[in-house]
Amino acid sequence: MGAGDYAPPVPPPVVDVLAVLALAAMLAVAFAHPRARVELAVGLVAAGVVLACGAVGPAGALDQVRLLFPVVAFLAAILAVAELCAVEGVFAAVGALVRRAGRGDPRRMLLLTFAAAAAVTAVLSLDATVVLLTPVVAVAAAGASVSPRPLVHACARLANSASLLLPVSNLTNLLAMPSLPLSFAGFALLMAPVWVAVLAVEYAGHRLYFARDLATRGRADAAPEPVHLPVVPVVVVALMLVGFAVLSPLGVAPAWVAAAAAVALATYSLSRRRVRVAAVVHAAHPSFAAFVLCLGVVVAGLTDTFLGDLVRRAVPGDDSLGSLLLVALVATVLANLVNNLPATLLLVPIVAPLGVTTVLAALVGLGVGSGLTYTGSLANLLWRRTLLRRGGHPSGRVFHRLAAVVTLPAVAVGVLVLWAWAPVVGH
Repeated sequence: MGAGDYAPPVPPPVVDVLAVLALAAMLAVAFAHPRARVELAVGLVAAGVVLACGAVGPAGALDQVRLLFPVVAFLAAILAVAELCAVEGVFAAVGALVRRAGRGDPRRMLLLTFAAAAAVTAVLSLDATVVLLTPVVAVAAAGASVSPRPLVHACARLANSASLLLPVSNLTNLLAMPSLPLSFAGFALLMAPVWVAVLAVEYAGHRLYFARDLATRGRADAAPEPVHLPVVPVVVVALMLVGFAVLSPLGVAPAWVAAAAAVALATYSLSRRRVRVAAVVHAAHPSFAAFVLCLGVVVAGLTDTFLGDLVRRAVPGDDSLGSLLLVALVATVLANLVNNLPATLLLVPIVAPLGVTTVLAALVGLGVGSGLTYTGSLANLLWRRTLLRRGGHPSGRVFHRLAAVVTLPAVAVGVLVLWAWAPVVGH
């Protein structure tokens, strides 16, 4: 999908430079997150540059768009589902439950936030955790007079680390699925112990890093109001999850299931006049979906550049424990160098011939490892932007210090568990 099947009209060194600049421009836009039309315009220009210079040919670009389109369609649908759940009060109810059940104990509230963030990330994807769950746990912390830092940083960390469980939990997983001979349930079976182990490391890291914050008890409500979790959205999301598991072996793409859930929730919310049609369309973020397609074209142009060569040379040729750890490390470095979405598009085709376990080790690095820096994952950037828009003051120093303590141990433990567990289930 790169220059191998297309003769570049400009010298190869210039092609390399232009492809890297195109990717840098798109990452800068992702960091700044300007208006939708600006985001889309930059994506189209960047994709046009790699096409014009010959970094990727028209056929290669079209192949990449075809590969990405089902993933992008799922992204749009699941974003709409999450936003509609928020409209119906699901996330507000979760925040209220964290506050009520926490009873002013910051350690208990942290544990409840971990459970909520892990579930939301696994089912509704990481964007829902950083954009919709983070504000409500911050409000819960303020209401209980406890430090919000452990809770909001748990949302940031788990948006990446808790995305290992299901194919639909993260775009990186969905992008890798065509290279994996696994069903929805098969993926979950392989990754469930890895997910639990990584969450345990994350929790231990939070307890250690935020020990002072967690030592100060807040106040419990004398007469807490009952928490009313909206029934219809919860049922729709549960049916959506069942649909993923049941229909995936039949060849039904997750995008169709998520789209059906989005339509059901939109119909329900529209009938109650809780939302307008324009808001439903906006909730799907169509401009961002187009941006991701353009990003795929740009990354296709990078495949045959020096960056692709460096990655191919760094990847080992077997699936021993040492090799799996190296693959996860390469994935971590690459994710934090160019963001985990481009890193997935670049790395997965290279490691796919090495087998299922190697691809899953790469996903550990691309998921958990992307929490090392702000630029490692779009979720990190969205988390920061969400807090700023809500009047919060996210500390880059705290974010990166916590990441330095937790990320690499969590990646290593995740790969170790994967290496031990995969042969047990026949991989």
